[in-house]
Amino acid sequence: MLLENKNAVIYGAGGAIGGAVARTFASEGARVFLAGRTRESLETVADDIKVAGGQADVAVVDALDRQAVDEHVGDIVERAGSIDVSFNAISIQDVQVIPLAEMSHEDFVRPISIGTTTHFLTATAAARHMARQGSGVILTLSSSAVRAFIPGVHVGGFGIAGTAIEAFTKQLAAELGPQGIRAVCLRSEGIPESWEDASTEEWSAPPEEIEVFLKQRSLLGRVTTLSDVGNAAAFLASDLAGATTGTVFNLTSGSVVD
Repeated sequence: MLLENKNAVIYGAGGAIGGAVARTFASEGARVFLAGRTRESLETVADDIKVAGGQADVAVVDALDRQAVDEHVGDIVERAGSIDVSFNAISIQDVQVIPLAEMSHEDFVRPISIGTTTHFLTATAAARHMARQGSGVILTLSSSAVRAFIPGVHVGGFGIAGTAIEAFTKQLAAELGPQGIRAVCLRSEGIPESWEDASTEEWSAPPEEIEVFLKQRSLLGRVTTLSDVGNAAAFLASDLAGATTGTVFNLTSGSVVD
């Protein structure tokens, strides 16, 4: 197993992406600590993991509250002995579809503020403990909107938030590398599986049309899946990726080419 005897915390673990990563981590042998704001959704993921024979602990944590994050990470270390992996997949509450010239300042800034704040708080909380043990992996999450600029497609502050998260990840890698800590950002494309519970009232087109569009602009002619993200995260968190840090792992199915 890739993550046997590893302790991993996943923020936003009740969501589609966070839940997929948590399930994959657990299937690869990690003890997973599921953090989020809604206990019911976290318990659903935990139940799936336990039924499959894995280990999962649940905690309601506001990943924008520094004290709450610090206390939760400290509790993980006290209970499990270490924190080996941190992954952040919380929603950054972005507003899209509206052109920038017509968007409110609040809607534009919100995803940038939330994305940078939560990644800073969760990553640095884990880093302080990882530094003492001399090892650890911090995984962050961005999107294809960082590099894909398409006429008529309005993403508000979403892509800018991702750009900041990617730059933050590289700075983390530079500062923490000498202490044995790796930092990698996963850049994903839109994932149709994750849209099932989303409101489509303000979407630019029906989900089916958006999926067709994603496939058409992909070099592979396919969409990115939750399994793709989970498998990539497990690999990057494992010792097999021991030489990988300070980079962005492209999971866009070729819609963005580095």
